[in-house]
Amino acid sequence: MKKYIAVLTLLLVGVGFLNPGAAAAQEIGVFVDGLPVTFDSSPVLQGGRVLVPFSAIAESLRAEVQWDPISKKVTAYREGRIVELQIGNRTAWINGRPVFLDQPPTIIKGRTLIPARFFAESLNCRVDWDGRNVLITSPRQKMTVVGFYALGDSRTSSWTNLFGRPYPNFEPGNTDIIGNLALGWYSVDANGNLLTGSTTGWRRPEGWERVLEAADTLGLQYEMVIHVTEKDNTITRLMASREAVDNFVAAVVAESQYYHGVNLDFEGLGLGNDYLTERQMFTALVSHLHSALQPAGKTLTLTLHAPNSSYRGYDYAALGAMADRIIVMAYDYGPRPEPDHMVIQAVETAVREVPKDKLILGISLPSETAESLAKRIGIAKKYGLNGIALWRLGLVGEQHWQVIRAAILPRS
Repeated sequence: MKKYIAVLTLLLVGVGFLNPGAAAAQEIGVFVDGLPVTFDSSPVLQGGRVLVPFSAIAESLRAEVQWDPISKKVTAYREGRIVELQIGNRTAWINGRPVFLDQPPTIIKGRTLIPARFFAESLNCRVDWDGRNVLITSPRQKMTVVGFYALGDSRTSSWTNLFGRPYPNFEPGNTDIIGNLALGWYSVDANGNLLTGSTTGWRRPEGWERVLEAADTLGLQYEMVIHVTEKDNTITRLMASREAVDNFVAAVVAESQYYHGVNLDFEGLGLGNDYLTERQMFTALVSHLHSALQPAGKTLTLTLHAPNSSYRGYDYAALGAMADRIIVMAYDYGPRPEPDHMVIQAVETAVREVPKDKLILGISLPSETAESLAKRIGIAKKYGLNGIALWRLGLVGEQHWQVIRAAILPRS
């Protein structure tokens, strides 16, 4: 009987080393999209090839594996590729086509080890060796990319960064990658009045219709973002008044006629001891807005503090049941670049509460380098998230665009 191991078969790099002895004398590290893979036993070098325990790498590459204990055969499935390997057999099969292996799979101390380079490349990964580490880059894939669009100066113009030309001219620019716009033009006061100008800089510019016209021409989706912070208790005062909430919802529904949907970015809830009350109030507000937007066919996105942040006023499970998407602001942890383990913890917590295809990983570009941006995209891939959201257009440099294009397929 075949045993399903719910996660892929192992990997990496059957790389030929110029100095195998030197490599064998040190620990061999394995990285997928810049993120280290943790094994319960170390990779080994045999016949000049690196053999790696399969399960951890498999999980990182999001492949499924079937194990037949009778024939000692492992079959891996990913994106239409079927890879079959058998313990001790120098022949492997890719979609039924036989391939010769320099080094066969083996079992050492009860662990199944597979020749790395072959396995990774058979799943369309790129494999490199830097002298002590196996570096795996997963193939480009389709992914939602949201760009926050906000006011900037001549050096940080969202328009120019997106459309490739100074306002009001435009061309496709970077819209081969950016398919969704979060238009940061609105705020709200404690009475529920929708504001197009605020002290935080979230204001609707003159000629805003031109942005929508260009986006329509290039096939972009766009949502109106309503941003407000809990400074001066603005949000809690709003949520505590039924009249203010009704006023807010009515204003948003009316304004949403110009957009494909609405994005709520209510920040700073749940910092104190009364976070459960604030959590319940925010969930109630979102429920009210969700019910009002549905008849109009408008999408609802929530931009939320990460579940491992200091702000505990967001019930991810309840909100995820209503929202079309949740952007997880997995940043502002302190150090820069953002700590990998904190971003991973935020994502792992979120996927336990919300379907992963509703989750978008928020990335604050001022906090990241090109190298760390690649890791953020790698995290979104590893956990099967819907995509990434960039704060913000106008701050995406050429190196950032190169990293994004190397990891994500252009939108069709």
